Amino acid sequence: MPMNILEVQDVSIRYNGTLALDKINFSVEQGDLLGIVGPNGAGKTTLFRAILGLQNYQGKIKLFGYEGNQYTQLLPMVGYVPQKVNFEPNFPATVSDVLSMGMLPEKELVRITRLLQDQGCYWNRICKPSSKYTEKINEALKIVGLESFKDRRIGEISGGEQQRAFIAKALVNEPLLLILDEPVTGVDVEVQNRFYALLRRINKENKITIVWASHDLSAISQLANKVACINRNLFFHGEKNEFFTNRDLLKTYAESAMQLHMHDHDM
Repeated sequence: MPMNILEVQDVSIRYNGTLALDKINFSVEQGDLLGIVGPNGAGKTTLFRAILGLQNYQGKIKLFGYEGNQYTQLLPMVGYVPQKVNFEPNFPATVSDVLSMGMLPEKELVRITRLLQDQGCYWNRICKPSSKYTEKINEALKIVGLESFKDRRIGEISGGEQQRAFIAKALVNEPLLLILDEPVTGVDVEVQNRFYALLRRINKENKITIVWASHDLSAISQLANKVACINRNLFFHGEKNEFFTNRDLLKTYAESAMQLHMHDHDM
């Protein structure tokens, strides 16, 4: 049986008295590619912030079976790619510089590996010494097809290339879990298709578990093996075929998206 990489139990979050998430429950197994769908404002980013330790919440979240201080210590094994981030053309950092910002010391990786092994999760990566940081950066850039861009300024490359650079930054520590928050918003179809192919590859070939928020139901249906549907409440979590063959679920998703859009418009 695959182990649970992530467990979210009765998680609720309030902003100034307003309920943003209400008792969310789901788990993510090792090897999953979980597609999270829901309208804008449904709480997807808020949920990700809680998982990443950036947001207070009620309830319980476990990472590789750990809570509390040990949970925090394992957060470097979670790669995160936010929605599109733009850099000024003259921003004084190369693509390699951006990736190096996410690098962890060798001792930290060794300690994290021991924690994982204590839970029966044998990390199949190699903890390379700091002298080989450049090699790890090159490997991450190769995965996303940006080997030739490593010395380019991050602000000079296109939006789609910047997104791939951020995926490489998230991959540079060889994480076991990758969280993607609508990472292809605002990019063209060709870039999206390349991203979807990359997503499939790193899930299957690099054995990285993925949690991916997207409005693209077609892409979710092709790539994900499981779906979670959130609109402040979680009203579905399960196999993708169950979601996409259930007309009532799809209708509920469409109606919740429309209602939230109308509410936001009224405000």
